[in-house]
Amino acid sequence: MPGQQKKMLFCTAGVLSFACALGAAAAVGSQLWVRGSVLCSTGALLVNASGPELHKFIGDIQYGLFSGQRVRQCGLGGRPQSFSFFPDLLRTIPASIHVSVILFCTVLIVFALVAAGFFMLNAFGSPYETLHGPVGLYLWSFICCSCGCLILILFSSEVKIHHLSEKIANFKEGTFIFKTHSEQFANSFWTILVCSLVHFLNALLIRFAGFEFPFSKSKDSGTITGAVDLMY
Repeated sequence: MPGQQKKMLFCTAGVLSFACALGAAAAVGSQLWVRGSVLCSTGALLVNASGPELHKFIGDIQYGLFSGQRVRQCGLGGRPQSFSFFPDLLRTIPASIHVSVILFCTVLIVFALVAAGFFMLNAFGSPYETLHGPVGLYLWSFICCSCGCLILILFSSEVKIHHLSEKIANFKEGTFIFKTHSEQFANSFWTILVCSLVHFLNALLIRFAGFEFPFSKSKDSGTITGAVDLMY
């Protein structure tokens, strides 16, 4: 593939990686990972609420990785409350999974920036070492894509299997019991999914950049640049 087209592909991949890093960073600090509603089952059973009356016992909840908000409604009007995972909910939630999600988010952001830097290096310079060349680009993209998938799997299990919304809704509740009425993943969760797909796309761009070149190194290569370039 001509050098100008290859440069354009690497620039595109670099911009996408940088955008993913910014998007993942914004997602980590956001409170919109999960949005849903909780039912005050104790209050609804006390008055045998059904139909339109049941809406008086349905509150709202939304949260991210560090904090969130909930509206407790048990027929007495909505009472909004803000909460923090650290240290308030640390003993209530599955802390090991939650911390792992935050850790993998950090790794995703760092390696997305690293990938963006090396994509630009390969676009405007000459790859001269393995970690600066195609093998390195595949490696950074693979790490980012893997971290994104792990984040999605771990957070989904935390919400669905460990019933995170119910644990948050029932935090410091002695009288009323709340049940999850509905919940859905919000924008930040899907941002991580998009980041994973983008890094998978970047790996395809790396391969496409060397589509006309063989995978094996040339026996008669004059410079390091030429030998490494054959790996694309």
